[in-house]
Amino acid sequence: MDPELKNKTATPSNTDESVQFSHITAVATGWMYDFLFVSLCQHFKEGQLDRFNETLSTVEAICQSPSLKRDTHDEKNMICAFLARVMHGKQLDVLFEDDDCVMPLMSAAKIWSLMKETVEDESLFQNIMKLLLVQSVAVCLEKGQRSSASSAVKWFENNHEFPQNLGVKLSTIVTQRDTYHPLLMSYSFSRLLETIQSFLDVYLKKNPSDYLLKAATKTAQSSQNTETFEDTVTQDVSLLAKANETTEMDAKKKKNTCVRTKRKLLSTKTDVWKPDTCKKPYICLRRISKNELLQLSEKSVDTSKVQKTRKPPQKWTAQLDKNLEDGVKCHGTGKWSRILLDYDFGGRTGTMLKDRWRVLMRANKVG
Repeated sequence: MDPELKNKTATPSNTDESVQFSHITAVATGWMYDFLFVSLCQHFKEGQLDRFNETLSTVEAICQSPSLKRDTHDEKNMICAFLARVMHGKQLDVLFEDDDCVMPLMSAAKIWSLMKETVEDESLFQNIMKLLLVQSVAVCLEKGQRSSASSAVKWFENNHEFPQNLGVKLSTIVTQRDTYHPLLMSYSFSRLLETIQSFLDVYLKKNPSDYLLKAATKTAQSSQNTETFEDTVTQDVSLLAKANETTEMDAKKKKNTCVRTKRKLLSTKTDVWKPDTCKKPYICLRRISKNELLQLSEKSVDTSKVQKTRKPPQKWTAQLDKNLEDGVKCHGTGKWSRILLDYDFGGRTGTMLKDRWRVLMRANKVG
């Protein structure tokens, strides 16, 4: 290869030569990290554990990039670590510390104590810390692990500024195994999540990290018109297929009448995009026995009396409903053409998916 051509292909095309590419990479990496941070907060608010873990793995990977300026993202890294521990707060077998006795919420309280300068509202900081203390004990009692609950109380007394009256109350609750104590019910796990969400709202408002998010949103909005056009084409193809089937049935009934078939509105190239229900049926052959062959030879079948029956409609199975629900969660309502590309619906069209979704909504089977 020509050296000059090789150098040209190795250099990014749309970049300003006065700016080093390493600096551009650092800025782009920062944008990607901010987008992942906002996504992580969103998954935390929605309680989507699987997506939260996937995004967290990506955050951990991008943190290893030498292009990321870690000193400017230390605060967000701390928040990510805190959210990860709270998200797994009820999974006592998940470990974040070298000490096996330190459970997720206990580790979360340890990180939260280091974020005091991040939280401007002192009362909010103290409220979340108290919720973490109480729930560290409550989750153990809820799982039937009294010894772990007692160890949690002692661990907080030795490692944190622990209010003495609160320690006495929690010790009494552990001794009595009172999982429905008013203190535990008042400082519930759901209240902990809601309080942390309010902290995230304030933090994101003060520290906007949505540059890449806004750009992606603008691009997604501009592509909605194209997706709507695709759904319309899918519906038109379905209607055209039904019209062709009706024409074929009428032609078979009227043997002696010459009927002109309806002209197709689309070219033959669009057959590639037709669903499986629009394709011509195929014949399945099987080997017949000698007895069946004799019976066929003895009897003369009157083909004029044979009535063709239409194939009964295929029923929606639980798996197909689940695929439809997962597709709507992934792409949103109305993106039927996108959903058809992700799952096999047995030749169903976008219109059929829309009708089935309405049935599930009316039956309150989906949210």
